[in-house]
Amino acid sequence: MKIVSFMKDFKIGIDVSFQFNEDPEYTLNFVRLAEKAGFDSIWFGDHFHPWHHSFKHSVYVWSIIPAAAERTKSVPIGVDVTIPIGARYNPAIIAQAAATIDKLYPGRFLLGVGSGEAMSATPFLGYWPRWKERTERLIEGIELIKRLWDSQDFFSFEGKYFNMKNIYLYVKPETSIPIYFSAIGEKAAYYAGRYGDHLMTCNTWERCRDVIYPSFERGAKSAKKDLKKMERLALIGGGIGDEDKIVKKIRKFIAGASITTMFNEIDPRRIEAEGSKLTDESIKESNLILSSSDELIEIIDNYRKIGTDHLVYADWSPSFEETMKIFKKKVIPYFRE
Repeated sequence: MKIVSFMKDFKIGIDVSFQFNEDPEYTLNFVRLAEKAGFDSIWFGDHFHPWHHSFKHSVYVWSIIPAAAERTKSVPIGVDVTIPIGARYNPAIIAQAAATIDKLYPGRFLLGVGSGEAMSATPFLGYWPRWKERTERLIEGIELIKRLWDSQDFFSFEGKYFNMKNIYLYVKPETSIPIYFSAIGEKAAYYAGRYGDHLMTCNTWERCRDVIYPSFERGAKSAKKDLKKMERLALIGGGIGDEDKIVKKIRKFIAGASITTMFNEIDPRRIEAEGSKLTDESIKESNLILSSSDELIEIIDNYRKIGTDHLVYADWSPSFEETMKIFKKKVIPYFRE
């Protein structure tokens, strides 16, 4: 297995999960725009039900990622995140799917994993497990995925949640697929360091600095890992341009996701209804509503200065095309220089 390294001093990625609303024919032209803009990575979410009922394009990401890779030349493409906890996916299926994509597009697939949300897991499990159980399932799932990738012979797996006899993955990854462990809270960040290859989080830069990154580092050290080989990836979301249009877009498609209790809600209609009750000010507080590229550069730089290795931006601007121009001409060149 070849090891392909994407480590740079600082990487900037783009989450394009919601661009399908402006691409109803599924041309995926937005991934071409993102690669031409110079992004280091492109990411898609993975959901069965969407975060909001108004978002009608909750696609099956494992079909979309190869299509996106085919439409681009070399940019790595990731999922942020998939949920190998035995609800929608047995971990063995994720291992096989990821290995197949890496065989087709060596070194270009990035695997983000997490403990999930009720709207996507409950219809399959029949219940919504507590955080402790979901995290145990995730950790065990990662172990099974890695064993399937690495094992050169048939083996049996006996875990608390997953039991499989005489299994073998015939299509191995062409390269070493990096696993990004999604963690919002302090405990999860510790587990990300202990059991994941990299950290993926969605927090303010101050909370990353004071809570999330130190916990991640403690977890990595407890497993005697080399932190120099581990990324700290932070996901942020916002928009540049007309403030009212940005707020309206966020309210329609994603506002309810900022309400922490909505992770336990199974119905996207209710998530949307709760999000619609948020004031404009609360939406502005939980998202980056920006008037210029300089503001965005300053925020990204705050993350870079505290040790973030990889910053992924989710765009809610009125025009994705204009955002790509801003990144290509101003934001990405600033950090390359």
